[in-house]
Amino acid sequence: MKLTSGLGGQLTVDLGALARNWRALDKVSQGALTAAVVKADAYGTGIEMAATALYAAGARFFFVATPDEGVAVRTALPNAHIFVLDGLYPGASNLYIRQNLMPVISSMEMLEEWLAKCVERNEAYPSAFHFDTGMNRLGFRLNEAVVVRERIARLSYAPQMVMSHLACADVPNHEKNRTQLALFSSVMNQFPGIPASLANSAGLMTGRDYHFQMVRPGIALYGGRAVVGRRNPMANVVTLHAPVLQVREARTGETVGYGAAYSLSRDSRLAVVGIGYADGFQRALSSNNARPGGKMFVNGRLCPVLGKISMDMTIVDVTDLGPNLPRPGEGVEVFGPNVNIDDQADVAGTIGYEMLTSLKGRYSRNYVGTGYLPEQ
Repeated sequence: MKLTSGLGGQLTVDLGALARNWRALDKVSQGALTAAVVKADAYGTGIEMAATALYAAGARFFFVATPDEGVAVRTALPNAHIFVLDGLYPGASNLYIRQNLMPVISSMEMLEEWLAKCVERNEAYPSAFHFDTGMNRLGFRLNEAVVVRERIARLSYAPQMVMSHLACADVPNHEKNRTQLALFSSVMNQFPGIPASLANSAGLMTGRDYHFQMVRPGIALYGGRAVVGRRNPMANVVTLHAPVLQVREARTGETVGYGAAYSLSRDSRLAVVGIGYADGFQRALSSNNARPGGKMFVNGRLCPVLGKISMDMTIVDVTDLGPNLPRPGEGVEVFGPNVNIDDQADVAGTIGYEMLTSLKGRYSRNYVGTGYLPEQ
């Protein structure tokens, strides 16, 4: 592939595929509002462009992690409804109010600070309440539900939504899912008439019992695998190409890369590709003679990574391409439609989420599928 911009790698984000994924999930979640999770720079795709594409597709509710991310979405989308998953940062109430951000409140301290600001301004500023049903991350304890209900009743305050988060939704038959569903339903009995949200991408795909009034897909929007052991139905959104720097001859018995971790068992042709762990191509994708590593798609064929991945370079075995060798400057697919990012993640012993959110390397970013976006 010829790289279309820059002299290094190229990250291509298909905003049309992103929009199609949101619409597909919205069909599955009929009867519930379909939000969009755009935290971590929209899973590495660029928060402003991704949020704008999702809004054009029909999304109106967005979830970010931090208030800074919320401000970025607000700048791009003046009319969006934005929830901040990390909650209310101490002393930051005025920022949330100015930017019309809704904190996902998860502790009595957060609640008291938010209610105090509402009393001070004589206005019931919107928020969501998060209850912990089994993650032991953020969230009110279940035994605080009555206390929270009684506290807001004294001020006639009601949250926009009550939510929790599934720990094991990527394994649909996991008993933890049913336990959390039951616990969350018991919490909701304390807040009659308040909308509820439990399902992430995997929860959305698991069943309608988990949908409630709003679903919050994240990884599935960006084409990643949400459910273990099932075919991933989502369209590919992110493709990363990196340039070939050199193709070289190597002989049987010679070693490849740092630590001489890989010894060649045949005369070989090796492509040195300009991407390394500094660009998010993780060192865990390295190989040795006992363990295969990651792969790249080169001139129509999957080619294995040989040896340890360096900071700036990765070596790929292109011997089996025969005369169809890449030339210096040509791009090879690191992941995309032919090299599934989740397959790469499996080899690295991690998840597609981490691979996507590590995309902060030295490459240009190219957006396609932008034709339906509003003119700037």
